Amino acid sequence: MDWYALVKRHYDADRYNAADVQVFVDAKKITAEQAAKIIDAK
Repeated sequence: MDWYALVKRHYDADRYNAADVQVFVDAKKITAEQAAKIIDAK
């Protein structure tokens, strides 16, 4: 599963916020760098 694409899609659609994205980092589904890229891109 492409967790990065899934999280990014939901973040871009305002279903997730920055704290939600961090949960995926804590669960080791995406990296901190990927999380920063998702959040900074918006």
